[in-house]
Amino acid sequence: MQNGFIKTAAIAPEIRVADPVFNREQMVEQMTKAAAKGAKLIVFPELCLSGYTCGDLFLQEKLLTEGEEQLRILVDASRDVDALVFAGTTWQENGKLYNVMAAFCHGELLGVIPKIHLPNYGEFYEHRHFTPGNRQVVDVEFVDLDGNSSWIPFGTDILFQCETMKSLVVGAEVCEDLWAPQPPSIRHALAGATVVVNGSASNEVVGKSAYRRNLVVGQSARLFCGYVYATSGPGESTTDVVFSGQNLIAENGTLVAEAKRFRNGITYGVLDVEKLVAERRRNTSFGPMENEGYELVEFSLDVEETVLGKVSPSPFVPADGKEQTERLEEILSIQSTGLRKRLEHTRCRYAVIGISGGLDSTLALLVTARAFDSLGLPREGISAVTMPCFGTTDRTYQNACVMSKAVGATLREIPIRESVRSHFKDIGQEESVHDVTYENAQARERTQVLMDVANQLGGLVVGTGDLSELALGWATYNGDHMSMYGVNGGVPKTLVRHLVRYSAETCGDSALQKALLDVLDTPVSPELLPPEEGKISQKTEDLVGPYELHDFFLYYVLRYGFSPEKIYRLAKAAFMGVYEDAVILHWMKNFYRRFFSQQFKRSCLPDGPKVGAVALSPRGDWRMPSDACSRIWLDEVEAL
Repeated sequence: MQNGFIKTAAIAPEIRVADPVFNREQMVEQMTKAAAKGAKLIVFPELCLSGYTCGDLFLQEKLLTEGEEQLRILVDASRDVDALVFAGTTWQENGKLYNVMAAFCHGELLGVIPKIHLPNYGEFYEHRHFTPGNRQVVDVEFVDLDGNSSWIPFGTDILFQCETMKSLVVGAEVCEDLWAPQPPSIRHALAGATVVVNGSASNEVVGKSAYRRNLVVGQSARLFCGYVYATSGPGESTTDVVFSGQNLIAENGTLVAEAKRFRNGITYGVLDVEKLVAERRRNTSFGPMENEGYELVEFSLDVEETVLGKVSPSPFVPADGKEQTERLEEILSIQSTGLRKRLEHTRCRYAVIGISGGLDSTLALLVTARAFDSLGLPREGISAVTMPCFGTTDRTYQNACVMSKAVGATLREIPIRESVRSHFKDIGQEESVHDVTYENAQARERTQVLMDVANQLGGLVVGTGDLSELALGWATYNGDHMSMYGVNGGVPKTLVRHLVRYSAETCGDSALQKALLDVLDTPVSPELLPPEEGKISQKTEDLVGPYELHDFFLYYVLRYGFSPEKIYRLAKAAFMGVYEDAVILHWMKNFYRRFFSQQFKRSCLPDGPKVGAVALSPRGDWRMPSDACSRIWLDEVEAL
């Protein structure tokens, strides 16, 4: 439960229809097992104590009274279980029978949530036996196993808040309620619920599993919530229908876990309620808060460290397979469409790119070629300018030339050594002193050349810098920091690699493919220091740290605003066996230091397209003062 994580369990236990004693025994066993595995929120299916398919047996007094007794035993069995549990059962009140979810924790019944929308179609005739619930919360009497009487809330508008993790607020709905035009979960979320549970008995027919999955995942997305869906398994009657036990756990539009169908069992999933709160905080269309008429019931759980599942080390990179291919193609389309609009608006038929043979300029060249193709412009209008200087190696130079020719751009070589030396002479800089002036003079000279060439052609300079470099400030102010349109400004370095590799695999040109693959194998470098024995001497990741770590930090800092402590915990899980904890901490400190100190470069960025959920444009996603203090973040890193 630390850092907002909570392990949940959706359970489809083995049951026997109309045998509450057997069903309770199975539920106690599974509940205890799930809690022992660290689950703090446990959900059972609809009418699990009796079985959903009892039919007119629901009108038998014996079944109902036995169900009441077994509920008392089940609640009592939770005394030593550190979890909030929801179980489907029947409930009699004022001569009416209700289909409810009973919520209990540590041996105490906390509340009863009745089903509102009762199906009365196909093989389901719930109106024959049950009365619909309503929103109004009333107090009803419950007599526990020891004979003690207490009054508990009964109604749909009940939320359960954890005293030891205030961001964990749980609401409940029952099966068909989710299928209705206005599910109770909408109100629950607007009233503050960060997690919604659903005890269901949804039968299986061809095609329904996909619909059910989409429904649960979609509801979690529109409500920015976690959704735990537990449904009946094969133990229900198969007189007319079959139940599959397709338990589902979703978080804000992402399927966290899904059970294999047609079997009983427990499905586990870890939810991050802090992430959900952060999403709601960012999205001002969520709300306003509407909790009138709701009753808030508090419960308490032990604060323990939740064992995290798999954490992706590359949060910016889509999963492998068809989804990744589609996403990479979409990103390239976004980049090229942005540039296309700028070229159209400025009536430019020429684009100028500084081509170095590195990853970023390679991607910019590929994107520009796409933009020209979409406009019907000849690719000869792309002026690919290589500007060799003190740090240029033959490897990157040759790759730059091959790629430029392969895409059909006009290759132009403009050496800048003598221009930089003249500048050194003007300012009194010794060429033998390889300091920041030595490096930045080259970067600024290259930018000046590109701007002037663009003026000659009546074109625009396409920027090559990526999102990771902007985050770290790894750009020369008014050097490679500046352009007329930055196509890579929304693409982090880890994603640049995948886009270039995808282009290599799909380009259909052997010479271009060979050059692109070699670019991928070339160390990332600005090549501003003289090479050693013809090889790159200045490796960016040796200086600022591994980009895969910085991109990981960047994603969680910008996307969710997580604290350093939480990001460190996630990073340890994601990079286990790759980086030692001390290494992660070292580069995390460097990330925060650079991120804050280099904001002034981001405050005056050229235009460029946003491609994902994270961006650093000062006009859009990230508005930060250039002189903000990093103290509280660095203090927390130091304390880890």
